[in-house]
Amino acid sequence: MTNSGTVAAVDLGATSGRVILGHVDTAGVRMEPVARFPNGPVTLHEHDREALHWDVVELYRQVTDGLRQAFAAHPEIVSIGIDSWAVDYGLLRDGRLLGLPSHYRDERHEGGVEAVHERLDAAELYARSGLQHLPFNTVFQFAADPSLQLAQRALLIPDLLGYWLTGVEAAERTNASTTGALNATTRGWDPALRAAAGLPAGLLPTLRDPGDRLGHLLPAVADLVGGTAPVTLVGSHDTASAVVAVPATEPDFAYISSGTWSLVGVELDAPVLSDAARDANCTNEGGVDGRVRFLKNVSGLWLLSESVRTWERGGASLDLEALLASAAAVTAPVPVFDPADESFTAPGDMPARIAAWCGAHGLSAPASRAEFVRSILESLATAYADTLTTIGAITSKDVRQVHIVGGGSQNRLLCQLTADRTGLPVLAGPVEATALGNILVQARAAGLGGLGGASLEALRATIARTVEPVRYTPRADHTSPQSTPRRRMSV
Repeated sequence: MTNSGTVAAVDLGATSGRVILGHVDTAGVRMEPVARFPNGPVTLHEHDREALHWDVVELYRQVTDGLRQAFAAHPEIVSIGIDSWAVDYGLLRDGRLLGLPSHYRDERHEGGVEAVHERLDAAELYARSGLQHLPFNTVFQFAADPSLQLAQRALLIPDLLGYWLTGVEAAERTNASTTGALNATTRGWDPALRAAAGLPAGLLPTLRDPGDRLGHLLPAVADLVGGTAPVTLVGSHDTASAVVAVPATEPDFAYISSGTWSLVGVELDAPVLSDAARDANCTNEGGVDGRVRFLKNVSGLWLLSESVRTWERGGASLDLEALLASAAAVTAPVPVFDPADESFTAPGDMPARIAAWCGAHGLSAPASRAEFVRSILESLATAYADTLTTIGAITSKDVRQVHIVGGGSQNRLLCQLTADRTGLPVLAGPVEATALGNILVQARAAGLGGLGGASLEALRATIARTVEPVRYTPRADHTSPQSTPRRRMSV
């Protein structure tokens, strides 16, 4: 066992990616960012429509460039781990990519829902996969993919990048659990789910677990990046890594991984596949060490970022901190809307869509940018509270505190409103939870910092010693401004 060492975390989000070095010793973890780069959809004209794709080749170039910078700074790197967003994949034939991966917000996937449900009804689908119904779940994408029958292998985004780095094909289990093709109970590929998605035999690779060694860098890749190290599988679904880094010291916590999406849930030892869980549209996703992340996708700061982009396209020059301060000062009633409504899924003019939703539900639309921002954050906080109430009723888990991790933990107004709405203390941070969870799983696999063989609780204790969350206490006399009548969110 080694007392100290350095690993590289490749952390890819839906809007940006980064390569972060993790220096681990018995005192904790120190992070050193070495590269950050944009990521986002690419629009291509296909026949009679505009299609959204990921430029995964450019993403690979940015990753290898980031690793080159990492090795230049610290040649002694002992491991590399990759995490990313879920559900999207690349198709390979004879080891070659058949085309740019489709983006989960592309409208093509909508046709796959009906095709899958014709083969397997929604109740049976949930009983097997345990997944929340989202129109872009991978099984629906598969069913709508015209290239599927040409492919020999499908690899989710982090698995695809791992393949290009090492030449080894595998499916890391936490991310595989988001596809809808994995059985929630057996944690293996489910033949009935594969058949419902119309998957050719052999398309899905061998399943592997966080902490497994995928393989060493290919010689050509090692030459490109100026160093070599094994690629270690981590919780390659970014939320799985983020939940590892929740600095909880007691078991009675809920988490909100807050970014483009808000993943609101609790950690369990076994999936919950009840009718109540399905009716509430909750999901059972795999976590590190065989844990279950029982949660619900509740949209997220996508609503705010798309609104800001809309205003800036109109010529406004906005300072986000000033905008949030103005939103905090709002005293006029603002509408509380349903952030999960499908009208808010695609890119576009978010303020106009919010105004249209309000008009359709008998509510007055916000009258200023500050009111739009306050309405978005009030609506998210309300959705968080409603979701946690539902999850508590389904799981009988007695939640005493809420941890918000990820980029949203920096949004002070959102954190305070979440405390107010839930009536629970909120502990905000770390911001880079996903990278920290990635780093810790690598460190445990490499035996760094005395973490070899450590439990998940011990990994979280390391985070708790390293990062001090910001605490938000519910305000007993607080009354959030909101329009009436208010439509209760359906969860």
